[in-house]
Amino acid sequence: MLIVTIAFVVLILMGMPIAFAIGISGALFFAQHPELPFTIPVQVTVSQTQNFALLAIPLFIVAGNFMNRSGITERLLDLASVLTGRLRGGLAQVSLALSALMGGVSGSAIADAAMQSRMLGDEMTRRGFTRGFTAGILSYGAVLTPIIPPGIGMILYGTIGQVSIGRLFAAGFVPALLLWIGLGFAVWLTARRRGYQPQRRTRPKFGEVTRAFTGGIWALLFPVFLLVGLRMGVFTPSEIGAFAVLYALFIGVLVYRKMRMKGFVEGLESSLADVGSVMFLIALSAIFSYGIVLEQVPETVAGWIVGLTDNLTGAMILICVVVVVIGFFIDATVLIIMLTPIVLPVARDLGADPVHFGIVFIIAATIGNFTPPVGAAMYAVCSILRCPIGEYTRESAPFLAAVVAVTVLLILLPSLVLFVPNLIFG
Repeated sequence: MLIVTIAFVVLILMGMPIAFAIGISGALFFAQHPELPFTIPVQVTVSQTQNFALLAIPLFIVAGNFMNRSGITERLLDLASVLTGRLRGGLAQVSLALSALMGGVSGSAIADAAMQSRMLGDEMTRRGFTRGFTAGILSYGAVLTPIIPPGIGMILYGTIGQVSIGRLFAAGFVPALLLWIGLGFAVWLTARRRGYQPQRRTRPKFGEVTRAFTGGIWALLFPVFLLVGLRMGVFTPSEIGAFAVLYALFIGVLVYRKMRMKGFVEGLESSLADVGSVMFLIALSAIFSYGIVLEQVPETVAGWIVGLTDNLTGAMILICVVVVVIGFFIDATVLIIMLTPIVLPVARDLGADPVHFGIVFIIAATIGNFTPPVGAAMYAVCSILRCPIGEYTRESAPFLAAVVAVTVLLILLPSLVLFVPNLIFG
């Protein structure tokens, strides 16, 4: 696997699309093993796409694109402004609240970061926020998105690792709240030092608060319906994706009445591109994963980690450090697909709860989206705001520190992650 891994890294550095880099390097493994039938790469690629649980991914992608065209985003922005507009840091705090509220809608950190940059970026710079600070908070705020139901990373991790997706969905709420608090504190400290003012001075009136909550209630209820449906056995994870699509259409067409045929068609077109790229990546990753299992890479990694420490906390911190470093060069979705079959068995052998480990692992994998040299969310935000990468990196250091601090806290206190799933599912 060493030659295969080197080939993968070289292809990435050459600018090869990530799916092709995985597929070509995986095919190289079979070229090294002529004793293996050449029909296996075709079989594993096709069989990977036949996993019924993965049907939830394209359905949630379609639902997210429909919701973004249904008028939910504008109403959630109003609610976020009411909730946090009076805090020091103004629109920066509003952006964090919007990320938390949008988590159940977009499901993608990159999509959330890009959307918020278009909505709030120019207004923040006009109000005196530096471009680097603006890009940093709009980027790092999207770390909340993948761990609020229905995060695509959760579905991938749960499907590959055979972990309850319902429990993963439930486990994301408290970590998301802690990340929101941690990033909000970092914004408050920076705003206090630089004199950034609140967005609004006056306390919102009761009627204004009521209207804001009423406008955003359908989006707020979405993750609740997901968990209730899973807990009551009404839906499987795949079936609840179909419910999400119908829910999005119901809101857009009958409740807010903003979904027209043009928006419906645009949502389908965007979904086709998103689903195609994700599923193509998942399919070709099966070739790479086959070599990982055949070469017993998880057992080798487990032996290496146990050789360094057999303490669960130390091992999880070590795994997170490795994942974050690899994430500097590889997208979070790819990391989850590639590393779940390697690191999850290690964590299980050391006694980790797979749901607790999964949330921590997904956060660690997501950090790479916001860091140089290849952070997808970072490049999306910086290109929209025309912000130099160097300025972004300097100004976003407090946000990176806040995310790392919360991740360490989650490792040390598993009950923070497991409290809600244990409460709901037992």
